[in-house]
Amino acid sequence: MALLTRRNARRLSAVCSALGALAITSATLAPEAAALDVQSKEWYLDAMGAQDIWKISTGKGVKVAVIDSGVNPTTSSLKGQVLVDEVAKPVAYHVTQDYTGHGTSMAEIIAGTGAGGGIKGLAPGAKIIPYRIVLHGLNGEQEQRATATTADAIRAAADSQAKIINMSFGGPTPDDDAKAAMKYAASKGKLMFVSVGNQGDDGNTPDYPSIYPHAIGVSAIDKTGTVAKFATYGDYVDLAAPGLNVPSWCDGKFTEYCDSDGTSPASAIASASAALVWSVHPDWTGNQVLRTLIDTAGRSWPKDKPSKYLGYGGIRPRRVLIDKNIDPGPANVDPLAYENSDGTSAAPSPSAKSPAGAPTKDTGSANGSTSAAAQHTDSGGNTQTWVIIGVVAAVLVIGGAGFAVLRARRNS
Repeated sequence: MALLTRRNARRLSAVCSALGALAITSATLAPEAAALDVQSKEWYLDAMGAQDIWKISTGKGVKVAVIDSGVNPTTSSLKGQVLVDEVAKPVAYHVTQDYTGHGTSMAEIIAGTGAGGGIKGLAPGAKIIPYRIVLHGLNGEQEQRATATTADAIRAAADSQAKIINMSFGGPTPDDDAKAAMKYAASKGKLMFVSVGNQGDDGNTPDYPSIYPHAIGVSAIDKTGTVAKFATYGDYVDLAAPGLNVPSWCDGKFTEYCDSDGTSPASAIASASAALVWSVHPDWTGNQVLRTLIDTAGRSWPKDKPSKYLGYGGIRPRRVLIDKNIDPGPANVDPLAYENSDGTSAAPSPSAKSPAGAPTKDTGSANGSTSAAAQHTDSGGNTQTWVIIGVVAAVLVIGGAGFAVLRARRNS
């Protein structure tokens, strides 16, 4: 197998059809290794304390919509996990035909059972509702025209029984229809986790739809809790999750797994984390699930000054699950209300005073919290776990020079 370099594979997927859909590119970088002993490579499960988590929650009863390149329900890890019959027409067209393996990988990272040696998902009790949009690898113009647009898929997912919508994709082209669809999905109480993109060391071009209101932008961190150099950064980053050296299918042949990097798997892990929490607290609203994930996120900076690299910090669902007295806050108040507002004009500087109740951003030209990790024996268990407790806030310098924040947080 010929290996692609990270730079050459930055944009894996083709542009959407000429129907006006969002130009979408895969948010997972090219695989960098051949077949793996896949479950032994899922380092993030041990790091997040999955064995302890599964004693409390597996995500049972929660459905996650995966909007992607399609989901193959016949892999050993996804048999019985994919609810194809719940995809309404006409967006049901070829949702199980995944030509790249990308969407199937995201589904397994979320809810794979691990059967047959496949990927074990963080929320193996959850179920997947697949939606295929126009990504790389479709067979001809007719198939592209028949495949759902991003907006159609989001609206269909919003009308489904899925509580969570995972969108591990992005591109440089705005799409007002997709933006409106996300507003509609938010009105239905859905949580939308979106990969922020992989252009952090290649121009840092913001990705749609991660910069839109109601997107929960997820960045990628490594085993130490340090942000990936490739992860796109800015005021639209809300949370971070493992995204380096994560196993995924090498391609749409589904014959072997590869080691891959990207913000795509990070988004999937964040979606799985929300499923774990919602399963235990089915009466909570999306606002309450998200608020507890924000409150318990690992960070070394004040919560009211989210990092442009890691947002509110590394996601830690275990901390939510083991706290029987956790306060989810008000059901009808969006914890990201300020970030999701269309009325903000600019991201405030670190020294600027923010509006009442609104967070300020750590926006120094060469500063920014990029690492919040440490090995720590969690008091709730006997396992040495990675919990991103944030003893150091590192400084990132790109190309030896400083940089400025590109845009106001999702004010587009």
